[in-house]
Amino acid sequence: MPLEVTPQDQRSLEGRIAYETGMAAEDIALRDYHSRGYRLVAQRWRGRCGEIDLILKAADEMVFVEVKKAATHAIAATRLTERQLWRIARSAEDYIGTHAPDPMTPMRLDLATIDAQGDLQILENLMLT
Repeated sequence: MPLEVTPQDQRSLEGRIAYETGMAAEDIALRDYHSRGYRLVAQRWRGRCGEIDLILKAADEMVFVEVKKAATHAIAATRLTERQLWRIARSAEDYIGTHAPDPMTPMRLDLATIDAQGDLQILENLMLT
């Protein structure tokens, strides 16, 4: 007798795979930042404006990282929309305002892309338009 998979089971499985793939991509990015002296402050932090994948600290600077995984770095980079970038920036401001000892703490937004081979590229200090 063949195993029947309901549409709900299929969605659940796809969601679990997406979650695990996202966590693995975040771990790749996190290992790189750690190797460069950054300390993890929060992972998948949720504020009023949305979620930030990684929040890191080095010296006196806070770094807010969005992680995207796709077949290529170019495809992954296109998955960060301008709207998402603004949401992340507002979330970062929310985080600084509620968690940092100094509201003037230097901060930047980075995009970490992971390709199908697990290779990492980091675009530092994204600019809002």
